[in-house]
Amino acid sequence: MSASVEFVVAIPARYAASRLPGKPLRLLGGEPLVLRVAQRALLAGAREVWVATDDQRIADALQGLAEVRVAMTSTEHASGTDRLAECAAQAGWSDDTLVVNLQGDEPFAPAEGIRAVAEALVYSGAEMSTLATPVEDADTLFDPNVVKVVRKQNLDALYFSRAPIPWHRDAFARSRDTLSGPHWLRHIGIYGYRAGFLRQFAALPPGALEQVESLEQLRVLEAGHRISVALTPAEFPPGIDTPDDLARAEAWWAAHP
Repeated sequence: MSASVEFVVAIPARYAASRLPGKPLRLLGGEPLVLRVAQRALLAGAREVWVATDDQRIADALQGLAEVRVAMTSTEHASGTDRLAECAAQAGWSDDTLVVNLQGDEPFAPAEGIRAVAEALVYSGAEMSTLATPVEDADTLFDPNVVKVVRKQNLDALYFSRAPIPWHRDAFARSRDTLSGPHWLRHIGIYGYRAGFLRQFAALPPGALEQVESLEQLRVLEAGHRISVALTPAEFPPGIDTPDDLARAEAWWAAHP
């Protein structure tokens, strides 16, 4: 990374996750999930690492990491973006501060990937940046819990969807069991933006497409802003949303200590 690309990492960590209650405090390799994510952020070389939470138990779980700062935020926030906007205010970040939003369920986020999303924001000139990786199997492509993204020629996001986009008319007419060609990308839920745009994003009203797909990033596209999508430079395993995901993460952790 260029020495000029300086960034902070902010991790939203809400206690009452709908599909996995208490998710930030679930154990992975014997340690709370939120602690594992914060450790990954520290490895990436961020100027500051913050966890924005709504529960004192999550703050307590981070006491062993003196380098990590905690923002106690409202329990009323509807999204992680809203929570990070409050975190930015508490941290006193200027509008130009480059913020990487690392989701609190990404304990395997590679340091190279965290830095890559910061670089993509700087070098693209877009208001927002994110990452993607090729889809390698049909089960992943057709899973509505896996978000797909298609890009423009300039590598900006054209659309995000839970549907298998683009729809390969001829190939899928023959079979939906195998994939042919490098057409599909899995979206990785990590974002980069300046603190000023983070505040602007949080103030935007929810968009119609966002509400249909339940994908907050569509609000940015609907409002006419750019999201640059870079390919992750290192393996970025899916995040943890369900008990099955947590079981798979435990197995992955055992294989990659």
